[in-house]
Amino acid sequence: MIQDSNIIIGTRGSDLALWQAHHLQDELKKQGIGSELKIIKTKGDKIQHLGFDKMEGKGFFTKEIEEALLNEEVD
Repeated sequence: MIQDSNIIIGTRGSDLALWQAHHLQDELKKQGIGSELKIIKTKGDKIQHLGFDKMEGKGFFTKEIEEALLNEEVD
């Protein structure tokens, strides 16, 4: 979903995810493409008291981002 010629980049708010998103923004800017970041809080971000070994299932850090893509809230 491109609004006002800007690409909306969905990202988590972690340092690594933000670095990656900003790097992508820089590369898009070099191509003359505008973008903005939309920070998406995932289940993995919200559950801070459990270790990875205690989390069951999958998608703790991706499900909400995938849903935002499917709902065309981010590109």
